[in-house]
Amino acid sequence: MTKRKLQWHPGFCAALRIAMQDQMEYLEMQEEHLLSKKPLQMDVLIIKKVRDIAIQNRIGRMFRTYNIIEYKSPDDYLSINDFYKVYGYACIYQSDTDRVNEVDPKELTITFVCSHYPQRLLRHLKDARGISAEYQGDGIYYLKGDPIPMQLLIAPKLAGTENYWLRSMRTDLRAGQEIQTLMAEYEKHRKSQDYAAVMDLITRANWEQMEVEKKMCDALKELFAEELKEADSRGRTEGRTEGRAEGQREMVRAFLKAGADLNMIREASGFSEEQIERIRKDIKE
Repeated sequence: MTKRKLQWHPGFCAALRIAMQDQMEYLEMQEEHLLSKKPLQMDVLIIKKVRDIAIQNRIGRMFRTYNIIEYKSPDDYLSINDFYKVYGYACIYQSDTDRVNEVDPKELTITFVCSHYPQRLLRHLKDARGISAEYQGDGIYYLKGDPIPMQLLIAPKLAGTENYWLRSMRTDLRAGQEIQTLMAEYEKHRKSQDYAAVMDLITRANWEQMEVEKKMCDALKELFAEELKEADSRGRTEGRTEGRAEGQREMVRAFLKAGADLNMIREASGFSEEQIERIRKDIKE
């Protein structure tokens, strides 16, 4: 689980759609938008379909018609080269069209999203380009001094309920209240593919903390489904070979080790709460 390389960008796109969901009727989001036939692609391109509509979400207030977004995962950083690469994307996107000025340069914006304040980059931009970072509050900086409007978002610092999932895309969530709140929020939207994609990513990125918590709400039941299936199988196999009572006890042990909640174990085994607690005590000893 921990060795598997995490695919942060699909989760980021899902979280971004969640953050902008109240405005998505006015927006068109294209993930990994190809700039040309060569392997050049943006992380996200958001096209505002109705020019006169003002986007209410704070991270979208700066948006114009064509909005290029560069995302860096929590363990990555925004470098000087990243800036020029994305700035180049904006220039290519404007110029690689069938008609001259088909994409109005005045309708372009660039948004950089990262987890760490890019001090070296911002110092370079100020010294080399005369671009200064003006803090707008809640993790948002406007990069002033260039014809193309640009902003920098520090994801963990973003505020507002609409940005909850964007700022939760971290590897350092704390067991306890923070993860319990995350689970509760997911429960409200668990049938949504976007919420499920973000929750799966966050869970995998914070696996050790999730194991500490293991409250087995529906969110984690889905993620532990295979483990629980194996536990149930082991218990039922033991029941056939060593007798029903011992098999049920083995099933309870397996479920306890997998982190299942008390109600689930009672329903599956038919044991009382007192019997289950005695088995739990035996495991600890």
